[in-house]
Amino acid sequence: MKKLGVVLIASLLVASCGGTGPAASPSAAGSAPAGASASVAPLVSLKINWTAVSGASSGLWTAFEGGYFKEENLNVELVNIASSSRAVAALLAKEVQFSHLDGQTTADADIGGAHLKLIYGINNNLVFSVMAKPEIKKPDDLRGKKIGITTIGSSTHTAGLLALRLWKLDPTKDITFVSLNEVPAILAAMQAGQVDAGVVSPPTNTRAKAAGYNELVNLATDGPEWPSVAVGSTADYLQANPTVPIRLIRAYSRGVQRFKSDKAFGIATLGKYLQLTDQAVLEDTWSQYSRYLVELPYVLGMQNTLDAMSATNAKAKNVKPDDLIDNSYVKQLDDQGFYKKLYNK
Repeated sequence: MKKLGVVLIASLLVASCGGTGPAASPSAAGSAPAGASASVAPLVSLKINWTAVSGASSGLWTAFEGGYFKEENLNVELVNIASSSRAVAALLAKEVQFSHLDGQTTADADIGGAHLKLIYGINNNLVFSVMAKPEIKKPDDLRGKKIGITTIGSSTHTAGLLALRLWKLDPTKDITFVSLNEVPAILAAMQAGQVDAGVVSPPTNTRAKAAGYNELVNLATDGPEWPSVAVGSTADYLQANPTVPIRLIRAYSRGVQRFKSDKAFGIATLGKYLQLTDQAVLEDTWSQYSRYLVELPYVLGMQNTLDAMSATNAKAKNVKPDDLIDNSYVKQLDDQGFYKKLYNK
């Protein structure tokens, strides 16, 4: 696990995402803005970071492209800092106000004194597959091999460690992790023979399957409950801006609903941000994430993360899920009937 001090000096390569988004479908454009704020809230400017080039960001992207942040009077700029471990530094430096994070990175940072809070969940399972070269037929064939991840301490690293734990393989003796910075670069390294396997998310797992690689495990369906991707901020920012998280979550949740219900718009948004034109890959990515994005975005599974961390970090034994999570904003919307109305339930 990375020490917080190492994270703090990580270079921050922030790239803005903007431009004209996909055209809204007639049905979506003509519908009332369900769940939008009833009164005009003060304009607030935010930078929100998404970390990985994967469909996990679909709800955020769709909320942005659909104009739902604007309807909450939030002037949002989306930025991309690869890897949740590097995103911690951006939050602490106030480069961004909110960021995608995972449970283990958040716990590790808070143990080091960061005081971060996760406020809503995107995936409560690790949406990663371990893909391997065709000759690697089973997990035990990975002994002595190299596995590609983005960086040590990232969500891909967490997923890789969990998979090895399920297979009773020792990450310090049986395999070697290789840091490759971006998820698409993992597949490229597999194709170049630099690594034997890789921990990848959609759409990269789809592309890997099409290229003939074996899926040794899909943790989204065969793994435990885990706060794989969530959104967090600093406790100081949340305390100073108590209404902003509600507005953010309301807009994001509308983005998830739009992504799930408006396939054409969802695929167009994926194509823009993933920079893909392969319709088969885009459709498969939409199909996967329309199932994986949680509709009621409580952050769940943190105790599993802390239990796993405790094996190598004694300080994790003294941390409780409530120290890292503030589900009160989602609960407030839930109690108001927002999600029942949004999904017509």
